[in-house]
Amino acid sequence: MKWKTEDGGWNPYIAGALLGILAILSVLATTKFMSKTSYLGASTTFVRAAGILEQTIAEDHVASNEYYTKTKVLVDWQFMLVIGIVLGAFISSIMDKSFRLEAVPPIWKERFGTSIGKRAIGAIAGGIIAMVGARLADGCPSGHGLSGMMQLSTSSFVALVMFFGVGVLVARIVYGRRVS
Repeated sequence: MKWKTEDGGWNPYIAGALLGILAILSVLATTKFMSKTSYLGASTTFVRAAGILEQTIAEDHVASNEYYTKTKVLVDWQFMLVIGIVLGAFISSIMDKSFRLEAVPPIWKERFGTSIGKRAIGAIAGGIIAMVGARLADGCPSGHGLSGMMQLSTSSFVALVMFFGVGVLVARIVYGRRVS
């Protein structure tokens, strides 16, 4: 089995196996060194980041907010994981020379034109919808897919089916054709 695909990307089977090992190590490490087991995921990090920003303006509100007192507003290992994902993606794209700044990706340009404003509105609205969905599902696709499926969680299986099903449906509606 090769490490790289023909287009220079990682072999998905190897990448998946390494991600599985990372998920297991995260459970082992957090069980041993923390008071509770913590699983891989990303959406709670964005809520914590919002709490950190809000503390600079309304510290009393954050301290009395029931959700923030339950979730804890702090920079933890998952917060650092999300930063590492961004930095790792940036570094790997620089290393394999695939990095490029795109205000409007080709698939968007083909369907909706070159308007940067329209693309920004679409990206921001999509991000808001995705985050609301992740919070309603009590986790993001990565959390449900990695950690939830690792535990054979029925709710994670249902959440993943919904994430992918709705994603395919929305892609068909937005792009008006079969997306491959």
